[in-house]
Amino acid sequence: MGRNTRKRRTPLATKAIAASAALALGGGGLVWANFYASAHESNAGQNQTKAAGAQIATIQCPDVGQQLRNVPNGARNGVSTELANLDKQITEAYARLASTRQAQANDSGFVQNAILGPLKDKRTAALDRIRINIQRAGGQASNLSQFAGCTGVPAEQPETNAGEGDQNQNGDGQQQGGQQGGQDQNGGGQQQGGQDQNGGGQNAGNNGNGAAGPVAEDFVNINDVQPNSRGLQNGLAANGNTGSKGSFTTKCGVNQNNLFNSDNIIVAPGVDNGAHHTHDYVGNQSNTAFASDQDLANARTTCQNQGDKSTYYWPVLRLQDGTQEFDAGDLGGGAEGNVGKILKASQAQIKFVGNKKSQVVAMPKFLRIITGDAKAFTNGLKNANTSFSCTGFEDRQVTDKYVICPQGSSVVRTSNFQSCWDGKNIDSANHRDHVAFVQADGSCANGFKAIPQLQVRLVYNVPAPTVENGQVKNPYAVDGFPEQLHKPITDHNDFINVMSTRLMNKVVNCINTGRKCQ
Repeated sequence: MGRNTRKRRTPLATKAIAASAALALGGGGLVWANFYASAHESNAGQNQTKAAGAQIATIQCPDVGQQLRNVPNGARNGVSTELANLDKQITEAYARLASTRQAQANDSGFVQNAILGPLKDKRTAALDRIRINIQRAGGQASNLSQFAGCTGVPAEQPETNAGEGDQNQNGDGQQQGGQQGGQDQNGGGQQQGGQDQNGGGQNAGNNGNGAAGPVAEDFVNINDVQPNSRGLQNGLAANGNTGSKGSFTTKCGVNQNNLFNSDNIIVAPGVDNGAHHTHDYVGNQSNTAFASDQDLANARTTCQNQGDKSTYYWPVLRLQDGTQEFDAGDLGGGAEGNVGKILKASQAQIKFVGNKKSQVVAMPKFLRIITGDAKAFTNGLKNANTSFSCTGFEDRQVTDKYVICPQGSSVVRTSNFQSCWDGKNIDSANHRDHVAFVQADGSCANGFKAIPQLQVRLVYNVPAPTVENGQVKNPYAVDGFPEQLHKPITDHNDFINVMSTRLMNKVVNCINTGRKCQ
C-alpha cells in the first residue's frame, strides 16, 4: 500500500528518535521489548523478581495542551511547536523505557533517575519556552512548571481517572455509566499473546507488538455487551417533536487515494509527525501539517459534492499480522510501535444531523473539531468519546474495548461530534473550549449555538481475533501515541469544515426543515 503525500524527510533529530525507538523493537522491528521476562526467569533472584514486579508499563504526563485556555494568536505557532516537542519527548522517553527492561529489573531507581528525571528537565525547558511565547504576545502564563513532572504507571494498575467517565461524551445527553467492564486497569500488565517469557523473543501467534498491546483484556465479545449500554441514538437525527430533525449526508469515499501521514494539522500545525501515528484522510486532499486555510480552500476533494472540501480524518485501524506496511520503518508507523496491515474502511458514512431542542446555525468556515482523546489512557476519560460495535448489533456500543464480532458481522467505529459552538471562534487554545456537547435535555449551555452534528460511522471487514488462556491472537488496534499502549479508549476523530457557504446553507436548511438530503 502506498501513500499519496509528501516524502517524509528524516533529519538528524528524527533519526535519533528512530534509533531510540528501534532499540525497543525486536524480531525484525516488530516486537516491543518484553518487560515480563526477568520476572519469569527460573533462576531469577528474589530481589530481581521483586523489582520486575514493580516495573513500569508506560509514562503518564500532564497534557499541557488541554490545560491552556488563553493563548494569543501571535503565540499560537510557537506554542504548537513546543507542545509537539513535549509529545516528542514523551515518545523518546517511552522508547527508552521499553528498551531498558533488564536495567530496570536490576535497579529500582533506574526509571526515575535515567528516564523520568531527564524527561522532567526537558519538559521544564519546553514549558518555559511556552511561557515566553505567550508573554511576548501579550498573554499571561503562570505556573506552567507544575506540569513538568511525569510518573511511571505500574503494569499492575495504571492511573486512568476513571471517576471522570460519567461525563456525557456522546452528544446525546446520555452517560457512559453502562460501559462494559470499565477502563482496562491492566496497562499491558498481562502476558502478551504468545510472548516468549524466557527471553523476550516471539512465539508463533504473537501479535507482533509485544508489550505495546493490545492485550486480551482490551477485547470483548459483542454478545457480552448489554444493549443500550451507552444510550446512543444509533446515528439517528434528533428524535423529539421539536427541534431540527433533518439530515445531510456527504459521500467522500474510503481513502481510495491512499492519503496517509502522521501529521495533525489541528493540534500540531507546522510540525512533521505531530500525531506520532498514521491517519486516514477523506475529503480534502491537501492535508499536511503545513497546509494553510487557503491551501485547504484551494484543494481537491474526494467528496462527490465538490462544494465539500472539508477534511475528515481518523487514526488508521491495523491488523497486527506482521505485514510490513509502507510506514514500517517510519516515525508514526513501525518505528513508534504502530505495526501491521492497514485496514481501510469498507464504508465511511459521514452525516450531519440536527438538534433535539432547536434549529441549527451554519458552521463557520475552517471550524475545527476534535472528538475523543488520543491520550485518554493516561489523561483519563473526560474527553473519551468514540465507540466500537458490530453490524447487526449497533444498539451495543463500547468505548473502552475492541469488539469481537460473529461471523458475517463487521466492526463499526462511531464518532458523534460536539454540536454546540461558542458563536465566535473556529478553534481554541486547547482545541476543546470553542465547542461542547449538548446537555442532557439536548440543549446547548452557556449561550452556545446549536450547529449540525457531525456523525462518522466507519465499517471494517476485520478477521475476528481469538482470546485463549488470557492471550489474544490476530488482534486489531487503532494507531496511537506509543505510550498509550493501543488502548481502544484512545480512538478519536478530527474535522475541519471547508464547505462552501452555499453548501453549508443547504446543510442547515435541510436539517431545519426536516428533510434528508445529500
